[in-house]
Amino acid sequence: MGAKAGGREEERDFSQARGAGDLEAVFDVPVQISAVLGHSRMHVSELLKLAPGTLLKLDRKVGEAIDIYVNDRLVARGEVVLVEDKLGVTMTEIIKSDR
Repeated sequence: MGAKAGGREEERDFSQARGAGDLEAVFDVPVQISAVLGHSRMHVSELLKLAPGTLLKLDRKVGEAIDIYVNDRLVARGEVVLVEDKLGVTMTEIIKSDR
C-alpha cells in the first residue's frame, strides 16, 4: 500500500512540474485586457450628437467596482486608482470560472 501512495505522490509531483514547464510556452501570448467602467444605452440620433465635452452617463456609481475582462471573459472586479499621472486598476475580487 505504501508503494502505491508513494507512486501517486511522485506522479503528482511530475505532473505539477511538467505542467509549470508547459505553461512557459504561453507566457508570451498576447491577451486583450479591458477595464469596463460602465455602460450606457442611447439611440443612434443621440450618438450622432455627441461632441467633445459631452457628459456620458453610465450605469455605475462612483466608487462601485469595475469589471475586468481578459479576451472578453469576465475574470475580476476592481477599483480605479491613480498611479503617478496615469489611471490604473487594482483587482479586489477574482471571478471563478465554471470551466
